[in-house]
Amino acid sequence: MDYGMLLLGVVLLVAVVGLASSSTDRKLGRVDRRLARVERKLDVIADRLGVSTEEPELAEVTALLRQGKKIQAIKAYRDRTGADLKEARDAVERLT
Repeated sequence: MDYGMLLLGVVLLVAVVGLASSSTDRKLGRVDRRLARVERKLDVIADRLGVSTEEPELAEVTALLRQGKKIQAIKAYRDRTGADLKEARDAVERLT
């Protein structure tokens, strides 16, 4: 068996998977940025219309923010919503 060819095949496979993964990551990053822009626009519209967007179960998060406990607010948001760290941090930032 030619181990050189096998090694070359493995290296090519890893390279292709890495390229596909980075392409997917870039696409997801663009979608995340677009979604964040849409959420910011909706927040502005809701504010101008006087619509309350605070969810009742997030009252603890809001209370923690008022006390200046941002890290605890992010943790509470994650506990309540199941969001990952970045989503929770972004959501808490929007609440401030």
